[in-house]
Amino acid sequence: MKKTIWALFDDRMGSIGQAKGILQELKNDFDIVEKKIVYTKFAALPNFIRGKNFLIGVDTKASDSLKTNDYPDVVLSISRRTAPIALWLKRKSKGKTKIVQLMLPGKYGLNEMDLVVIPEHDRGKVEGNNLMYITGCPHRITESSLAEAREKWEKEFAHLPRPLTSVFVGGSIKNKPFTDENAKLLAEAIAKVQNQVSGSILITSSRRTGKAAEDIIMEKIKDIPSYTYLWGEKKENPIMGFYACADYIIVTGDSVSMACESCGTGKPVSVFTGKGWLTSKHLRFVKSLVDGKYAINVNEGNIADFEPAGKLNPSVDVAERIRKL
Repeated sequence: MKKTIWALFDDRMGSIGQAKGILQELKNDFDIVEKKIVYTKFAALPNFIRGKNFLIGVDTKASDSLKTNDYPDVVLSISRRTAPIALWLKRKSKGKTKIVQLMLPGKYGLNEMDLVVIPEHDRGKVEGNNLMYITGCPHRITESSLAEAREKWEKEFAHLPRPLTSVFVGGSIKNKPFTDENAKLLAEAIAKVQNQVSGSILITSSRRTGKAAEDIIMEKIKDIPSYTYLWGEKKENPIMGFYACADYIIVTGDSVSMACESCGTGKPVSVFTGKGWLTSKHLRFVKSLVDGKYAINVNEGNIADFEPAGKLNPSVDVAERIRKL
């Protein structure tokens, strides 16, 4: 009989993507149950306050039920806000349920968690025998997911001159806007890579990009053959096709998830860091990708000459640690 994992999924799509990368590695070993979590305004309270009543901040009517007579063997918590819920489940199960926490949720309850998966760029913030450090983050990119997406999307891009360079544009982060200057610098970086490899681009933007920055980028690269999927467009999201069909990839360093998914393809990846935009944490993350030879900085070297060390896939290592729990 398989053991059971409950995955606590809230509205953080990047974190959900990380969790799904791990879960797909475990699907033959565990029965996986996704639990939708919906919050109230009290979810913004610090965890040491929510810890006094673990379901403070959870809209129990809109969320999937967490009450059961058969608690899961493992609960996968994906964010700071789901951590108190995982602690509640472990205590309700009288210790049966093991907690796997993705990303550092703060110090509250950390010693009760069985495995805490932390990016290497966050090393040193806490200590404990239950910590696991990885480069970047888990993701959903696998050989099978790429093959499926390639079969679906390559005909859509067949009219474009090869090679194809996929461009994944993030945007503003906390207290750090994505400025017009950085939009211009990114457009210049895209043009630079285009001069190195020629061909066409597949480009997508995000909610955080902003219309002004998006317009600047698209105006600067308007003469490059392209397929676009910009934020808010009413058509099917081709992002997996962009990963699968790319010969080269440019990704902005603000999104750990997008950058790690890009490096998970094994394609040559160039990371854009901009000017006065990324935090020291983001810059440490980008450095870890460069040091591991999974990517190069967009300002350094020729992407056409870059050969990645391999495919970044921490999901495999995290899944193995979960099995050992």
